[in-house]
Amino acid sequence: MAVKWIGGHSSSILCLNVNSEGLVASGAERGELTFWDGGGTLAGQLQLPEADDVTSVVFSPCCPTRLYTSHGETISLLDVRSLKEPVEHFHVNEEEINCLSVNETDSFLAAADDSGAIKVIDLGNKKVTRSLRHSNICSSVAFRPQRPQSLVSCGLDMQVMLWNLQKARPLWTTNLQECEVQENSPQSAGQFFNPPLAHSLSVASCGNLFGCGAQDGKVRIFRVTGVKFERELEFQGHSLGVSQVLFMPGAYWLLSGGNDGKVLLWDVNSDIGKQLKSPAKSPQRRKASTRKDGKLNKVASNEHTRVLPKVTIEHGEKVNWIACAEIKGSKRVLVADQSSSVSVYPLAEH
Repeated sequence: MAVKWIGGHSSSILCLNVNSEGLVASGAERGELTFWDGGGTLAGQLQLPEADDVTSVVFSPCCPTRLYTSHGETISLLDVRSLKEPVEHFHVNEEEINCLSVNETDSFLAAADDSGAIKVIDLGNKKVTRSLRHSNICSSVAFRPQRPQSLVSCGLDMQVMLWNLQKARPLWTTNLQECEVQENSPQSAGQFFNPPLAHSLSVASCGNLFGCGAQDGKVRIFRVTGVKFERELEFQGHSLGVSQVLFMPGAYWLLSGGNDGKVLLWDVNSDIGKQLKSPAKSPQRRKASTRKDGKLNKVASNEHTRVLPKVTIEHGEKVNWIACAEIKGSKRVLVADQSSSVSVYPLAEH
């Protein structure tokens, strides 16, 4: 059963983040921003100007009192010790921001928006240093741990991209729909009715593995090697779109949340190991592809090499955001949905 944190919002909670000291920030519709201690007690509230929906909240990895938050087309920097008003504003995006990411040295901030743009701000000189782009809404962007100049992004153009801040063009691009058509042909018609619009990204602590959740209910795991990435694993995680994926800190455990109201925990390291041990030339094994310059790379799906979640949480409501926190010495999953409360689930140790 979930513990409910209530009283912090009057409308649907859209995003969550946890700092290194266990303080939780939640952003909601109509400009509501709330802070909670690890026990679910209110620790502060702020109404952001213009009452725009708060779509992303990200604590600085270096300074736990610094919080970046997006509301409408604006980014506000807050000091959680003094919540009277934001310390600083950035207005560099032209359309509503969907996702923020700050690198681990707190030197660059990326903001992905509805126009497909990713604006990268140099936090030293407070100026846009790069403007990267998808051809449709950019839904998620994430800096890679241990590589402060490298980031990955995905969007409703079904593209997953790897970037380096030295260059304005992506180092590597994968089109999820092209991969699916190659894998499932000639039965690929279903993909046109449920295309793999990419909603969420999360990078593991090692910086080389990242997961992507898409509208077709699948979670795909990619491995970065140098200036490219290859798809290593995919599994049908949810019966509806995957709205959120999150690698837990310091591990290869991946949480996924979906529009089907489920939150699932996957042991990615173990599952990749199973895939590598499975017979490479099995006649039943279909091929998927990651492609650039005509090169194809085989990956396994879980249709025949079944990948199953280690934990299934039947949350029951469409998942807007998930976060992980350590509370009283044990891991908890925090879930935001269409309601005004945060649901907190214990996560058994494995």
